Formats: sequence, C-alpha cells, structure tokens
Amino acid sequence: MDAAEYFRAKLALETDPSDVHAAFEDGTADFVLIDTRDERAWNQGHARGAVHMPKPDMPARIPEYPAGTQFVVYCWGPGCNGGDKAALIISELGYPVRLMLGGFEYWAREGLPVDATIGGATVDTTRAPDPLTAVAAADGHRIACDC
Repeated sequence: MDAAEYFRAKLALETDPSDVHAAFEDGTADFVLIDTRDERAWNQGHARGAVHMPKPDMPARIPEYPAGTQFVVYCWGPGCNGGDKAALIISELGYPVRLMLGGFEYWAREGLPVDATIGGATVDTTRAPDPLTAVAAADGHRIACDC
C-alpha cells in the first residue's frame, strides 16, 4: 500500500470533532453520532446531538437502525480505545462506521456544544475553547484551522 492509499483509507474510517460539528451545523450530517461511554460519563457531559449507546447495548440496538445507516462513534479520548471497540462492533454488524478522533475530550476542549444531565434535566455545560486545540479570534469566534 502506498501513502495515498493509506491516507485515503484512513480518512474513510476517521473524522474529527470539528468536521462532525460542522456537519451538524450545516445540516449535512448523514450519520448517527454515538457516545459509547457509560451512563455516569454521559450524564457528566456529552456532545450535543449524540445518542447514548454503551458498547454492551450495541448488538441489540444498532440493528434497530435501517441497513446502511452510517455511524460516527466516540469514547472518552485519545488515551482510550473504547471508540475503536465500538466501531468494530458496528462494522461487524454490517454498518458503515467512522471513529471520531480525540473523542469527547477534544470535542469539549474545542469548545463545541456539550450537554450534561443533572437531576434529570439537560444542561448546557459547553466550555470555552482550549487555546491549545481551538484557536479563537479576539471577538470570541472560532477560527477554522482549515484542516
């Protein structure tokens, strides 16, 4: 495999928080975003627009979606392979799936919309962008890194 083949294949199987958020914002999201973490982690905070589906529930719940439904999965972050495990489960069920690089950690660090469940209510817990991961202009708006 040459470098072009490798990166073409990699990009077909991975995405990142910025691209997922952009697809939600511009209405082009043709996938279901799945948070694979347990209920405590989900309640603490999750990407707005995500569906909560821990890995043990996937074999029963994924087939509830029509054949061909595309999924994007994430877990905690780069120090965790839970998203990879979830992607394997979904792909073995015959559905297209991509891994969101950086997981929830980088979604939150980029200042993207985060919801938490507190006392049964959904609460916006979005943080300011981390300057190491998401550049902000002086007016507070995000600057696209054009990646």
